[in-house]
Amino acid sequence: MVAKIKSATRYLLTIAVTLLLLWLSLRGLDLQGEDKSAFLWRAWQKSDKFYLWLMAAFAIVSHVIRALRWKMLLQPTGNFVGLGSSFLSLMTGYLVNLAIPRGGEVSRCYNLYQLEKTPVITSFGTVITERLVDVVCLLVLIAASFYFEWEKLKVFLNALDFSSGKSIAVPGWLWIILVFGIAFLSSIYFLRKNERVIKIIQGFTAGMLSIFQLKNKTRFAFYSLAIWGFYFLMSYLVLMAFPETAHLGFSAVVTLFAIGSVAMAAPLPGGTGSYHVLVPLGLTTLYHVPNADAVAFVFVFHAWQTLLMIVIGVISFIISNLIIKQKDQMVSDAFNVS
Repeated sequence: MVAKIKSATRYLLTIAVTLLLLWLSLRGLDLQGEDKSAFLWRAWQKSDKFYLWLMAAFAIVSHVIRALRWKMLLQPTGNFVGLGSSFLSLMTGYLVNLAIPRGGEVSRCYNLYQLEKTPVITSFGTVITERLVDVVCLLVLIAASFYFEWEKLKVFLNALDFSSGKSIAVPGWLWIILVFGIAFLSSIYFLRKNERVIKIIQGFTAGMLSIFQLKNKTRFAFYSLAIWGFYFLMSYLVLMAFPETAHLGFSAVVTLFAIGSVAMAAPLPGGTGSYHVLVPLGLTTLYHVPNADAVAFVFVFHAWQTLLMIVIGVISFIISNLIIKQKDQMVSDAFNVS
């Protein structure tokens, strides 16, 4: 009972933080009397739908490659799953993530278990490995963005100065290090104190170590680079879809992609809230895009991306359940015959 209350409290707190960040993002809009929803709708109408649909196509391709990579990671553990099952489970997990932050990581493993009888603990270990690889890719991208746009990013970090007084000025980059440091130490403390978590970690060790047992590590590296390459192209296409950002160059895409990736990594539903605060700040601070246009760009783009995830996720969930029911019926029929 206590665990359920804690879980519900964390969930409600997450939703509250998300709504607060969305409100803060919209509060700064100075539209001189124009309705905010009408302004956002006008931004959608002005967008070039060709680039948005092309971005959607690239997103689907990136998800297919991610499903291939996950399928590849599962093989050394003795679990040979189909690409269809891997993709359906992945997209179902993304759908759950929109409602429950990080809940999709477990739900995709459970969905795969129902489709292919792959042990949840083992597949979850491979998901952890995937995430570690993605973190490395993200860190490389952030390092590249600092290399290309150091002067601009210095301005952005200074814009994250949360100090209110003049006597003690704490720069934004120090806040970022402090937050990540506290989160890391808290995670270590939690893992050391929670025996159940330790047992689970021991259980999915095989899944986590599967990357070292891959027969074709080059293909795995190619998949990883391709996934992030498509993510980058999606960011570029979105910038091209809006007249206010179409003029931004290559280095700007790298920088904004890095900021957006960090925002999406926040434990909020689909990065909602954190993305709507950080990315407009980057656009206005670094590239002098008017605040109203920056906010509209982010709201329209994030809504389009979320809608795409919902549609594919719901379809994947329905197909998964149809397959699962069909398999259960076949097992039932076979049992009745025998």
